[in-house]
Amino acid sequence: MPKKIGLAIFCLLVFIKINAQDSTEHPTIQFSGAADVYYRYDFNDPKIPYNNFTSFTNSQSSFELGMISLKAEHHIGKVGMVADVGFGKRADEFSYNDKKSSVGIKQLFITYSPSSKLKFTFGSWATHIGYESVDATSNRNYSMSYMFSYGPFFHTGIKTDISFSGKTSLMIGITNPDDLKYASSFPKTVIAQIATASKDEKIKLFINYQGGKNNDSARLYQGDIVLNYSISDKWSLGYNGTIHSGQIRNFEKWQALKSWSGNALYINTNPKEWLGFCLRTEFLNDRQNVLGFDGNIFETTFSTNFIIDNLTIIPEFRFENASQKIYASQSQELINKTGNFLLAAVYKF
Repeated sequence: MPKKIGLAIFCLLVFIKINAQDSTEHPTIQFSGAADVYYRYDFNDPKIPYNNFTSFTNSQSSFELGMISLKAEHHIGKVGMVADVGFGKRADEFSYNDKKSSVGIKQLFITYSPSSKLKFTFGSWATHIGYESVDATSNRNYSMSYMFSYGPFFHTGIKTDISFSGKTSLMIGITNPDDLKYASSFPKTVIAQIATASKDEKIKLFINYQGGKNNDSARLYQGDIVLNYSISDKWSLGYNGTIHSGQIRNFEKWQALKSWSGNALYINTNPKEWLGFCLRTEFLNDRQNVLGFDGNIFETTFSTNFIIDNLTIIPEFRFENASQKIYASQSQELINKTGNFLLAAVYKF
């Protein structure tokens, strides 16, 4: 059934696109997409588990399919619609809470803009929290950070975007708990973002928040900062810092807050139009054992981007060091260091 639904959606999008191209009476639909594949080899050559605790690349010495993504956007007057569907490992993990018939829906939302400074969005959209994106085309590293993997993936609800004078805007919304497209009788979460930039837009700052109950016995609060600095046409820096706190209620009493946090620095350079590099360094603090690591993890990822028209080829090296022995060696002994090589191909249209 999911395959039939996916094929029907694909055919519908293609039909609409073809018919919209010849129309002079209505705005055309913007149609785009992407596909990615990869190979990953862990230098420790472990058996299961594969020394991978982040999203989308849990494999060892295997050629893997990432995701094919198809996106349609339509705007007319003050209203618009975005339908974004994906199929593959990334889509499955991204929509891990969904029923099979809805796994392929990455985003689906409707917008209404009564003025140029005000926009309402109703539906399901990718999270505002964090630096990285589910779409491989939006990241310079192919493997994902810990903060992306354990932060929210998407929100379903309603939000309002308000633009102020200058470069500052505010977003505030009410949504289901994290990563739930269906949440009957569940409590709701508050999300917010303040975005601002320098006059020349070389510096951009995003202050993000979410907070509320996941259910009657659990609640969370998360503060997140993203900072981008364009040093020149060839060099840029990115920073992401987050702290995620949660409480559990036992026997009508809320327990003390427990938190995990992370910080990541991204150094980006493009010496040539066809060549780019990205160095990501990330420090994850899970000393309160919220995520199950019971300590710290430091990871460094170096990715090269070879750009050939719409194709990006990404050879990548990643090394991790943990305060606890959480990785496996080839002999299945626990160790605290690991490293891997990954080769990915990402195509967009």
